[in-house]
Order: sequence, then structure tokens, then C-alpha cells
Amino acid sequence: MKKAILLGTAGTALGFAMLALGSIAIAPQAANAEDAVSQAEAAPVESKIDRAEVEGIIRDYLLKNPEVLLEVQEALEVKQKEEQRLASLGVIEDNKDEIFNSTFDGVVGNPKGKVTIVEFYDYNCGFCKRAMEDMRTLTAADPELRFVLKEFPILSPDSQKASVVSMAFHLMMPEKYGEFHNTLLGGQGRATEATALKVALSLGADEAELRAKMQDPSIIEALSKTYDLANKLAITGTPSYVIGNEVVFGALGPEVLAEKIAEAKAAL
Repeated sequence: MKKAILLGTAGTALGFAMLALGSIAIAPQAANAEDAVSQAEAAPVESKIDRAEVEGIIRDYLLKNPEVLLEVQEALEVKQKEEQRLASLGVIEDNKDEIFNSTFDGVVGNPKGKVTIVEFYDYNCGFCKRAMEDMRTLTAADPELRFVLKEFPILSPDSQKASVVSMAFHLMMPEKYGEFHNTLLGGQGRATEATALKVALSLGADEAELRAKMQDPSIIEALSKTYDLANKLAITGTPSYVIGNEVVFGALGPEVLAEKIAEAKAAL
């Protein structure tokens, strides 16, 4: 992938170089014969540009200075990240309620905290399992932190079925959702509808009522909205976070997330 990117960068560099060489200024027409004679005497003899020769010169230069390609690639990545950041700002502004206040999302920490961090997660994501400790560490250390858990089951049908149970349980027993979430995500083996039901029942949920709630079409609608939202935010993996006006990708550890939270607080 990196090789393909660098080859594309090289092609772009070559194209700009050819464009620059091909735009040699042509001397303006002389106003009179005397001026024409003066320009003819002063102007150097123009040589016809040979594309193959120019390409050879550029190729030799890039081979001798390959770091130029890396510099161009780094500049491109910085530009693309900034473009994505600006695009995400608009998405977050236009979808605040859906991101931060969906009725289908569980909340841990302080429900009325000054700063909210939203985690997109999948119950079968190994990185999410490790990141669960980050959530515990952050909410224990910061009494002003509101931590929203947004179901984003993308890894398998089992993940989707487990999330349906999770969302139904949250609608029924929101006060126990944090315990449900930690038990299911922190459990051994694969999260499925059966394992999710087992956790829910162990916490006191009525099975008949829970199964009925799982058929609520609004749950599937909510998941569909989350998929659409993730697409707009360029979120393709878990865990991913929205902190303030920034999208943060990956299990980066509590220290990095704490820095982002501090930045969000400073912006209030």
C-alpha cells in the first residue's frame, strides 16, 4: 500500500514538473520593427522540450533524493487529515443529539458531566475489550466525565445480535447497563445473542419482556443511524471516539484520551 502511494506521489511530482517546464513564457510581440530586432538579438534561442529527456532528469533527481517523495507524502497526509478534521467538525455540529444524546446509548461516569466522550465499540472487538479499562480509569479519575457507549457492531452477525440484546436491556434497565456492558465485553469467548441474554438474565431482566423489547423496530433504526453517522465521520473500526469536536481513532490508552478530554474542557 505504501509503495502504491509513493508511486502515485512520484507521478504527481512528475506531472507538476512537466507542467512547469511546459509553461515557459513566450516573449510578447514587439510594438515595432526596431523593438523586434532588439528582442531577436537579446532573446536566447529556444530549444524544443523533449518530454523523454525531462522525465529522465526528474527520475534521476528522485532516485538521488528519494526523501523528496516522503516529504510530499507526509505533506499530503497532513493535508488529508486536516480536510477530514474540518469535515468532521461539520458532521459533529449537525448531529450533536444523535452523537451525544441518543436514548439508545448507555452512559457511565457522571450522566451530567461537563465533558462527554463517545465510544463506538463492538462486543467482539479485542481492542475494545482492552479499552474498557481505559473507560474505567478515566471515569474513576474524573468526576466531571460523561462516557457514552455507542453500539457499532461491525465485526459479525453475532456482534449485531449481541448489540440488539444490549440495547433492549438498556431500554429496560438503564441503571444496570454499565454492569451489563462490563460483564459482556469483559467476558471470555465470543459475544453472541445467547451470551448477552445470559448476562441480562443474571442481572434480573425478565426474559419474556426482554425478548419482546428486542423486536422493537426502533433498535434496528438506531443501529442504522449509527452506521450512517460513522460513515460521515470516516469511522471504519473500533474503538473510535468523539471527544468534543474531534474524532479519535483506535485504542490509544488512557493518557492520550485524557489529553483529548483536557483539550475539550479547555474549549468549553
